[in-house]
Amino acid sequence: MDASLLDVALAALSVLLEPERLFYLGMGTVIGLALGIMPGVGGVAGLALLLPFTFNLDAYSAFAFMLGLGAVTSTSDTIPAVLFGVPGTSASQATVLDGHSMAKNGEAGRALSAAYAASLIGGLWGAFLLGLTIPVLRPILMNINSPELLAFSIFGLSMVSALSGSMPLRGLSMAGFGILLSMVGGDPQTGQERWTFDTLYLVDDLPLLPVALGLFALPEICDVAARRTAISDSSKYELKEGMLVGLRDAFKNWWLVAKCGSLGAMIGAIPGLGSAVVDWFAYGYAAKTVKDADKTFGKGDVRGVIAPESANNAKEGGSLVPTIAFGVPGSASMALLLGGFMIHGLVPGKSMVTDNLDVTYTMVWSIALANILGAGLCFAFSGQFAKIATLRYTLVIPAIISIMMVGAYQASADWGDLFTLLIFGVVGWTMKHLKWPRPPLILGFVLGGIVEDYMRISYQIYEWAWILKPVCAVMLILAALSLLQPLFTRIFIKKEKVEFFAFSGPQVRLIDLFPVGLLALLGWALIGSFGWDEDSQGAPQVIVLITLAITAITLTNAIFRRGLAGYSEGTALDLSSDLGGLSRGSYNLRVFEFFAWLCGFLFAWWVGGILLASTLFVIGYMRIRGSESVVMTTAYVLVIGCLIYFVFDQGFHIAWPESLVRSLFPELRGVIPTI
Repeated sequence: MDASLLDVALAALSVLLEPERLFYLGMGTVIGLALGIMPGVGGVAGLALLLPFTFNLDAYSAFAFMLGLGAVTSTSDTIPAVLFGVPGTSASQATVLDGHSMAKNGEAGRALSAAYAASLIGGLWGAFLLGLTIPVLRPILMNINSPELLAFSIFGLSMVSALSGSMPLRGLSMAGFGILLSMVGGDPQTGQERWTFDTLYLVDDLPLLPVALGLFALPEICDVAARRTAISDSSKYELKEGMLVGLRDAFKNWWLVAKCGSLGAMIGAIPGLGSAVVDWFAYGYAAKTVKDADKTFGKGDVRGVIAPESANNAKEGGSLVPTIAFGVPGSASMALLLGGFMIHGLVPGKSMVTDNLDVTYTMVWSIALANILGAGLCFAFSGQFAKIATLRYTLVIPAIISIMMVGAYQASADWGDLFTLLIFGVVGWTMKHLKWPRPPLILGFVLGGIVEDYMRISYQIYEWAWILKPVCAVMLILAALSLLQPLFTRIFIKKEKVEFFAFSGPQVRLIDLFPVGLLALLGWALIGSFGWDEDSQGAPQVIVLITLAITAITLTNAIFRRGLAGYSEGTALDLSSDLGGLSRGSYNLRVFEFFAWLCGFLFAWWVGGILLASTLFVIGYMRIRGSESVVMTTAYVLVIGCLIYFVFDQGFHIAWPESLVRSLFPELRGVIPTI
C-alpha cells in the first residue's frame, strides 16, 4: 500500500470515528448481535429492515450502520449453535459439530470464548485483506469466469470426504442426494418442473433455511426434549477459567485462524458461494490438515470451533470485493448493500477505487471496528450466555421452538416452509442416530444449483475444453485428491492391508433400511425424470445414477460387513447421540411425543394464528410437561408474545398466513389480528 492509499485509509478512519458515525456503527452492531442469536433470522433480514432508514444519512454513516449489522451476525450466531446445537444463521452450521459437543461436556464458556476470539481475528484479517486488495481488484476478478467458479464448487463438494469421518461413501451418497434436492423446482433454463408433486411451493425451489434448521436444529432440540435434562451439568462449569482457556486456544492456533480466515475471505469473494458454505469449507480444510482431527473432530475439539468461526467472519471482507469492483454481490447481504449504493448515488466499479476511495475504505474500517465491538460485547456477556445451557429443558425449548418456527416460516412465507422444517427434522434425527453424516447433505444442497448453472454455461461456451483451463485443471486435481485422501491415508501412511473386494457372510440389520429407502427414492426420482424435456434431464439423471451406484455399494458393504477397504463403517463426523440412560424404545417414544407437540403447534397456528399457537405451546409444554409455576409460565408467554409482535410482525412485517378462524368468520377480521 503506497503512501497516498495509506493517507486515504487514515482519513477514512478519522471520518468514521466521528461521534455520529460511531453511534450508527454501534447501533448496527448491537442489532446484528441480537439478530444472530435468533435462529433463522440472520443479517439479510436485518439489512432489509435497515435499508429504508439510511435514506437521510450520509454515505459514511449509512454504510457504517449496515456493515455494523452485517459484520457481526456471524459472531453472535455462535451462541445458539454452541448452547443448543441450533445454528443461528447458515454461517454457524459447522460450529454446531464441536461447539455443541463442548457445551455438553461442560465447556460452553471455552467454546464461546474461542469462537469470539477466532471471529474477531478472522474479521480483522478479512478487512485487512480487503484493504490490501483494493488496488488490484480488477485484474484478479476479471480472470474468474464460470469455468473457474464451477471448479471451485466441485472442489467444495470434494470436502465430503473430510465431513464424513471414516465413512466417505455415505458422505458421497448424501452429497449426491443434497444436489438432487437443490434441483427440485423449476429448471432455471427451460422452466421444466422437476420433482415438484404439482405443488406451487416446490416450483420456486426448496429454501435453505427450513432445510438447514430441520437437519441440524430440530434433531438436537428433540434429543434434549427426549432426555428431559439440561444441555449440560452445571457442576461442570468453570466459566471464568473456561473463557480464559478459550482465548488462549484461539491465539495458540493463530496459524489455523489465519489460514481459515484467508480461505473465508477468498470464498466470500466468489459470487454465489457466500455464507452457506464458507464454514463447511473451513471445517473440512481443518479436518484434513489438523493433527489427529480424525480422532477428535465432532467430539468437542476446540479447533473445530476456531476454523469455521474465523472463516465466516472473514467472508464479509471478501464478499465486498466483487460488490465494490463490479457490482456483483458476493452474498445476499451484499445484494442489499448494493441498494445502499444506489440510494447514495454510488456506482460500483472504477469510481469506487478512485473518486470514492474514501467511502470504500470507510467500509473496510466499519467491518474491522464492528468486529472489535461485537466480539467485546459477546465476551462481556458470555458467562451469562453459557449458563443458559444449565437451565431446565422446559425453560429452553419453548422459546427456541417458537422462534425457530417463525424463522423457518419467513424463508418464503409459505406453509410449505413449516412442513419442510418438520420433514427434514425427522430426516436429520434419523440420519444422526443411524450415523449417516448430515454435513455432506447440506453442502450438496447449497452447491448443487451453483454447479448445475455453471456447468451449463461452461459447456455452452467451451464444451469440455473448460476442464483444461489452468485454474480449473488444478482445482479438479485437488478435488480428486481430496476424495481419495482417506484411502491413500490407510494405504501409504497407516500401512494397512487393503482388500478391495473382501466379503464375509451377509448380515441384514434394521439400520440397513435407511439406504434401502434411499435407493427406492432415487429409483423413483430417476423414473420420474424420463417425462421431462430433454434439456432438463441431463444433469439430474447423471447425479441420480452416480448416487444410486454409491448408495448400492454402501448398502452392499454394510450387509457383508466388509468391502472397499478404507470405506467401511466407522465414526461419522457429526454430533454423537446420547440416550441419557434410556432404552432405545423409551427414547424413541419420547421423540415421537416431541414431534407430536410440534404438530400440535402447527395445528394451533393454522386454527388461530402464531400468537395463539405460541401461547398454547408455551403453556402446555411448561405446565404439562415441566410443571413450571404459573408465574414463570405467564412471564414466558408475555415475553414470547412481545418478541413475535414487536420484532417479527411490526419490525420485519412478515406476511402471516390467514388463520382458519379469520377465514370462516370474515366479520371478525377487524377484531382478531393476523398473527
